[in-house]
Amino acid sequence: MTTIKSKCNIFSASFLKHVLFWVCVFLYFMFTSDITFYEAGYLQLFHSTCKIVIPQIITAYVCLFVLVPRFLNTKKIALFLVWLVILLIVMFVLYQALHMYLYEPKYYQYYSDNSKEYAERTFWERITNLSVLFSKAIKFLTPTALLLMAGFYKNQQKYLKLNEQKKTAELTALKHQLNPHFLFNTLNNLYALALKKADETPEVIEKLSDILDYMLYRCNDTFVSLQKEVELIENYLSLEKVRYGKRVQIMFEKNINQDVKIAPLLLLTFIENAFKHGVSQELKEAFITIKINHEGDQIIFKIENSKPKASVEHNTEHRIGLKNIKKQLELLYANNYFLDIENTKDSYTVTLKLLAK
Repeated sequence: MTTIKSKCNIFSASFLKHVLFWVCVFLYFMFTSDITFYEAGYLQLFHSTCKIVIPQIITAYVCLFVLVPRFLNTKKIALFLVWLVILLIVMFVLYQALHMYLYEPKYYQYYSDNSKEYAERTFWERITNLSVLFSKAIKFLTPTALLLMAGFYKNQQKYLKLNEQKKTAELTALKHQLNPHFLFNTLNNLYALALKKADETPEVIEKLSDILDYMLYRCNDTFVSLQKEVELIENYLSLEKVRYGKRVQIMFEKNINQDVKIAPLLLLTFIENAFKHGVSQELKEAFITIKINHEGDQIIFKIENSKPKASVEHNTEHRIGLKNIKKQLELLYANNYFLDIENTKDSYTVTLKLLAK
């Protein structure tokens, strides 16, 4: 019952919009016509407008509900044009019939000499006048073109809205996949410290609390403060320093002259992967170098990590983090980013350039 009522409301709203449109078309003809040409006054102007608007209405709805769905939307352009020409010819015949058999008998007495001379022509002579046919066809099609453009604009807005909703849903799904991935890694760190009963355990819990607070409540927008992302990275690095100690040398440089916005958690994913694939498997000393610069309208991020001497090759395309980040870059930055991944024998380097928001 609710669905039927909803459909009726939509139909009523659409119907009223179309009625309003044709009232505006009718009033346009009424107010832009020179009344001095109509000696019988506004009643004659009204009837003159009717014989134009009636073919316009028929043309519009035959096009909208028959020709466009059946031919134009199915890429049958030639058939669409053929039937459109036939429709315009039929409407021209209707117009001439209304003019000759309804309009002229009523207002012939007010005609000028030229108009009376035209009135002497036969119906066949009138409908075979190609110049008049062409001029009237343009008038018949004008409202149709306006309705088609309005429909196209409405469909485009609907498409953009659906596309935006799809993008938001995809980003949400990606974040939900990323956050547990990060949490899993960090809890492993905490678990290792708890087993050792290390003094750093409370500090790790505090850092983890700050990270979770940010990820759960402070990075839900599409773009967030770069400075906040830097603080997140610093907290994460603090956790990893506690975990790995002297097994890793970490250098973190940042040059941010003003606070700009960036998509959340993008940079952290690369840092996670650097530790997971460059440090956790290295038995001796590893290194990670991170640089974040803000230059002009660009954010430049570069991270380099050592590779374990004896490591199993990982296909980076199948790492959860990198797959997510590439998808997010496509959704959020389109063509406004540059990503370069350099995989050498001894190191792994990622360079990412983003358009600052």
